[in-house]
Amino acid sequence: MVFIQSFLLKSFKKPLRYSLRGRFLDTLRLTVKGGHGGNGLPKYGGAGGQGGAVYFVAKDGTSLRDVVAKFSNKRIVAGNGEESSKARILGRRGTDQRVEVPLGIRVLDDLEGTVVGELDEEGKSCLAAGGGSGGCSGNSFLGKAGQLRTLTLDLKLIADVGLVGFPNAGKSTLVKAVSRASPKIASYPFTTIRPQIATIEYEDYRQITIADLPGLIEGAHANYGMGHKFLKHVERTRLLLIIVDVFGFQLSPRHQTRNCLETIYALNKELELYDETLLDKPCALVINKMDQQGAIEEICKYDRYFQSLEDGLDLCPEELKPSKLLTIDSVIPISARSMTEVEKVKQEVRTILDLKAEEEQQRIENSDREANLREKLHERGPKVV
Repeated sequence: MVFIQSFLLKSFKKPLRYSLRGRFLDTLRLTVKGGHGGNGLPKYGGAGGQGGAVYFVAKDGTSLRDVVAKFSNKRIVAGNGEESSKARILGRRGTDQRVEVPLGIRVLDDLEGTVVGELDEEGKSCLAAGGGSGGCSGNSFLGKAGQLRTLTLDLKLIADVGLVGFPNAGKSTLVKAVSRASPKIASYPFTTIRPQIATIEYEDYRQITIADLPGLIEGAHANYGMGHKFLKHVERTRLLLIIVDVFGFQLSPRHQTRNCLETIYALNKELELYDETLLDKPCALVINKMDQQGAIEEICKYDRYFQSLEDGLDLCPEELKPSKLLTIDSVIPISARSMTEVEKVKQEVRTILDLKAEEEQQRIENSDREANLREKLHERGPKVV
């Protein structure tokens, strides 16, 4: 009997590596060490080579899983500097380690709690661990040890649009409708369990990226549900696309049902409690599932409050009331399933992003103009009357 039980366990129990294979990796902790400086040669006054350094370099198309595959022990060490010798008085520098990491990585020092670097552009790099200096007359010809640090690579997806909503609001269905992505779609909560980036393509070859993110739940700001693993990916998007079910949301029979308007306030509250600055982003509101019976009557109850959330605060339960409100630039009722008004979503997203880009460019030009004027006035000096 014991033999049979042992055989069954070995036959049907999945190895850990298989159960983790499909998980999305957006945080990685690494130990990095710069190379040791080479020793000098006192007899000839020779200097040892500088130890190599460890750099992180942003590379499009790379994932944190690629980093783990290359450094399975999660330890990265640069080469040691060459020691001085009669044949080579000046020792050669140790080999640097240049580690390619995904775009959107924030490098954090675990011990000091500081940000080492933000790698949000292709080719951008940061020094992770410096090499030790080579031995010379100034340090008794003894090479110094390289920098040793424990760093966390924290990935925040970079996309033009971040899709925000509670589970089963139709986020994945919308992404599939506006792009060529094929996300998993089903009629139960938490279908999306890891962030995905899709691309909206236009006839004039313009492309806009959209992040399909796991559904929030109340308490996400405090790391309930997907919590911070979701919300941190909203930080680097340029536009929030809020999507809600016209009939509201209920996580389970144990939870309170929230109508359409209350759902918007609940999402607003979660974003505010996580990072108030997220509410400064431009925002479009998509009311989904308009193809269902009774949808028109339901949306008519609340539509006058959508673009002026302040007017509807009296209808909001006290526990959901945010202190700072979203500014909604556009409201789009759709049916993602039947593709109704989906084309309008694509056009509104583009219009809002283009308008905001123009405003930002105008602000920069005005700022430069004012700076140039101040510089000219400073060069002229005070006017003598």
